Amino acid sequence: MTTLDTDIAIVGGGLAGLTLGIALGRMGGRMGGPGLRVLLVDREDPARALAAGFDGRVSAIALASQRMLDAIGLWRHVSEAQPMWDIRVSDGDSRLFVHYDHRDLAELGDQPFGWMVENRVMRQAQQAALADLPNVTLLAPMGVTGMQLGESGSGQPASLQLADGREVRARLVVGADGRQSQIRQLAGIGVQHWSYNQTGIVCTVVHERPHHGVAQERFLPAGPFAILPMTDDSAGRHRSSLVWTEPPERAKAILALDEAGFVAEMRLRFGDHFGKLTSTGPRWSYPLTFLHARDYCAHRLALAGDAAHGIHPIAGQGLNLGLRDVATLTEVIVQAARVGLDIGQENVLDDYARWRRVDSTVLSAVTDGLTRLFSNDIAPIALARRLGLGLVQKLPPAKRLFMRHAMGDLGRLPKLLRGEAV
Repeated sequence: MTTLDTDIAIVGGGLAGLTLGIALGRMGGRMGGPGLRVLLVDREDPARALAAGFDGRVSAIALASQRMLDAIGLWRHVSEAQPMWDIRVSDGDSRLFVHYDHRDLAELGDQPFGWMVENRVMRQAQQAALADLPNVTLLAPMGVTGMQLGESGSGQPASLQLADGREVRARLVVGADGRQSQIRQLAGIGVQHWSYNQTGIVCTVVHERPHHGVAQERFLPAGPFAILPMTDDSAGRHRSSLVWTEPPERAKAILALDEAGFVAEMRLRFGDHFGKLTSTGPRWSYPLTFLHARDYCAHRLALAGDAAHGIHPIAGQGLNLGLRDVATLTEVIVQAARVGLDIGQENVLDDYARWRRVDSTVLSAVTDGLTRLFSNDIAPIALARRLGLGLVQKLPPAKRLFMRHAMGDLGRLPKLLRGEAV
């Protein structure tokens, strides 16, 4: 049996896992010598993950997250990114709304709230960034069949058994393998979990009039209906991504409609302010659930991204929450390694868990509360929330707070989220 020795083994090569590998490879390389050796293990074939039909989602990259991607050398490989200059939030057909304008935060300069990037484009950028890092290795497609973390204080490395019979020995294992995390389950870490009884329909829409970089979220009784700006296509057509929430049975019926029926249902919610609409490409659907791990760390183990927390997409912060994990874990590990500490010991990883738990718990609770508040049409609640939106619109301090949150620029930020090297 062949044994692979590494400093850090990351299981999961999604958007958060690959970004963590790049961040650790880049920042660990600044330590001198060989730097930190990172091994990424992912069950997905990289070629399949780059195919246009693999994932139709578009992710919001907040300003702070973009700073980190730039600092680790990934952003320069992003070929297409649509700036979000404004955000408009409304409740059904109410005339009361909140309009966030980036120009109201003059201290941040003429910068957008963030960028909309197709997941496919981000994966392409990650693969290009990995090619620049000789101390980071990607094993894919490759499964994990077992894991041993050893006893605390023993000094022994963790061990992963791979599907091809090889063993990986690492000072630290990171589970970044999604909401159904195999690594979390092998470690015996429990979760809080529930379903929202909602399905998210995702598709790309071509429309007659430009979106001007405005992201819109309309709260409807079935759930949020988000219209997210995208770059124009190669033919110069204006595009937006829809994240359309419906109960599962209703979503199934909508997905089964022909093109004319689907566009008619879409227009009922979309309105006519963008002119003629057509959907383009396939339609995707995803069940919407909540998940929060009871622990983020164990001896020689850390969880990151959706393996640690999965939230409703109502605020578009799911990936940004995972990228905050990436920035924090990278800082904790690199600083510990730089002074000669064992990066897999619990006293080191506890710093990461304490730093991240408050932020992720608060955001998880906020998105869960918003989902329950807005996904109903009970008259007194609907009136109260509409008045609340109108009040926020007229209170500049409250608007500024929410805008800074959308940019990911609140709280104790790790260095990478400030655009600084670790």
